[in-house]
Amino acid sequence: MIAAQLLAYYFTELKDDQVKKIDKYLYSMRLSDEMLIDIMTRFMKEMKNGLSRDCNPTATIKMLPTFVRSIPDGSERGDFIALDLGGSSFRILRVQVNQEKNHNVHMESEVYDTPENIMHGSGSQLFDHVAECLGDFMEKKKIKDKKLPVGLTFSFPCRQSKIDEGILITWTKRFKASGVEGADVVKLLDKAIKKRGDYDANIVAVVNDTVGTMMTCGYDDQQCEVGLIIGTGTNACYMEELRHIDLVEGDEGRMCINTEWGAFGDDGALEDIRTEFDREIDRGSLNPGKQLFEKMVSGMYLGELVRLILVKMAKEGLLFEGRITPELLTKGKFNTSDVSAIEKNKEGIYNAKEACPATLHDPISTCRTFPVCEVP
Repeated sequence: MIAAQLLAYYFTELKDDQVKKIDKYLYSMRLSDEMLIDIMTRFMKEMKNGLSRDCNPTATIKMLPTFVRSIPDGSERGDFIALDLGGSSFRILRVQVNQEKNHNVHMESEVYDTPENIMHGSGSQLFDHVAECLGDFMEKKKIKDKKLPVGLTFSFPCRQSKIDEGILITWTKRFKASGVEGADVVKLLDKAIKKRGDYDANIVAVVNDTVGTMMTCGYDDQQCEVGLIIGTGTNACYMEELRHIDLVEGDEGRMCINTEWGAFGDDGALEDIRTEFDREIDRGSLNPGKQLFEKMVSGMYLGELVRLILVKMAKEGLLFEGRITPELLTKGKFNTSDVSAIEKNKEGIYNAKEACPATLHDPISTCRTFPVCEVP
């Protein structure tokens, strides 16, 4: 588990018996090869259920058809706008693709914040915000007079019956805007753009971010047939034979499937490996009982997971001589970016000291986040 690697930095000066106690404590969080194979078997079973018309309604991994029928073949060209909504920020790109031998792709982009009150407000507020950011981008790039094709990357589970339609099934991650679940996000965005009236846009496709990732890589490497996201959330897509997809008519050719695997375990399939820390994170989330696999592995939750483990171990006297600071008890104080910085092979120890600067005179000091034990 990632927490075990993080905590290893603090063990070097502890006595052997203390190390053994800590190692024993963390042992239950490690998964054996046999358990990983078992989880993989459960996972594959749910994927097959998701592809089945009869089993899909109760399957946790929904295996959503995307109506993307092939990867790029290198002949694509044109001038496009791409919108990327779903993570910690909202990104807009202008992508210009020519058909020269080197397949030159020119991109310009801007990143816009999506305030929490927008994420938790009404659907009209959210898409008005998207339309406002798009207008600002087009103004900056001096392309408001152009009607460019727009592709929307929407990183939430959607049902589709065609490429330019996306019916939101449920919000995930930090989003909870009202009036959007069960609605077509393309129509909502189109309505917000028309309401402004200062520019025009033709929304030609809506895809999941996994699909966008696969298509981007596929443009350079036509062997790429899988898109994988492990970021704020986690998900994957892949190219599937149409004859295996009961949810779509026909059996000739292939189609990209958006697995929506973040919901794996929502039916209890992972209860034997979920820890008390996983359950506490779920209870404090915006969507308790949902996206359980995502909450165990993705960037939105790992920092908090580590913090909860540190608190528990400190309370039991295994770390920091039992000392706990108010910062350590504060939800969200320790971020996944801190975990990542501390895990870096060469800079990790330095980054740990930067995150928790020690005083010269006190061997056990209190830093902005938590006390460091046995500072060298």
